[in-house]
Amino acid sequence: MNKYEILYIIRCDIDDDRKTQVVEKYNALAEKLGTLEATDIWGMRKFAYEIDKQTEGYYVLMNVECDVAAQAEIDRQMGIDDNVVRRMIVKK
Repeated sequence: MNKYEILYIIRCDIDDDRKTQVVEKYNALAEKLGTLEATDIWGMRKFAYEIDKQTEGYYVLMNVECDVAAQAEIDRQMGIDDNVVRRMIVKK
């Protein structure tokens, strides 16, 4: 099992309930595939440059312990989710 930091950005133009649902979705996925150690919600932050015609996003940082296949599945699911603007997964 490896430890990963997963930072992802949610679109700013969706309502707060939908943002919460997205965070809960990925928390549940991380718990299902491995061990979710912590979730840190950074909130709304301005981008350094415009992404998809947006200037800010809702940042969330997760610390997860899982195997490589689980990490790849989390990355795949975030990649096809329209609500996730960017994602970055770093092995600790």
